[in-house]
Amino acid sequence: MTKTEELITELIGKFEDDDPLVRFEAAQKLGEIGDEAIDPLVKLLKSNDDQMRKYATVALKNMGSEQVADSLIAALKDPDFGVRKFSAKALGELKSSKAVKPLLETLEDDDWGVRLAVMKALGDIGDEKAIDPIKKARRKATGDKDFKKVANKALKKIQKK
Repeated sequence: MTKTEELITELIGKFEDDDPLVRFEAAQKLGEIGDEAIDPLVKLLKSNDDQMRKYATVALKNMGSEQVADSLIAALKDPDFGVRKFSAKALGELKSSKAVKPLLETLEDDDWGVRLAVMKALGDIGDEKAIDPIKKARRKATGDKDFKKVANKALKKIQKK
């Protein structure tokens, strides 16, 4: 086992630490390692442990590599809302154009936080195909000022491009 593989294994082990800050910092460090950490993290996305999947998503996002987009897109269907939310956020930060359609499908997620993350991600990606679905979602969100505010910001970002 190489030193890098040992480090990856050690950092992944920290995802089980009781301290959320330790878990988050481990995810940050894994994101800095780069390509060598992708496969072990993608395998973690199939774990039965919600927390492992969540922090694997954070680490993958921090890599900033389009190579991880497919795994993050698949994670949009995860049973845990936190994993779906982190995945949507990550796809927005990656500005992954291939994520637009799956994000649009997630715009009606059961979880409010996921819907908000999806809306922000669509704005960050800036694809004009998202304009009408965002407007439709905004209309459906009667009385939800926060959601409407995020929808308006997303629309402004897209229309600037």
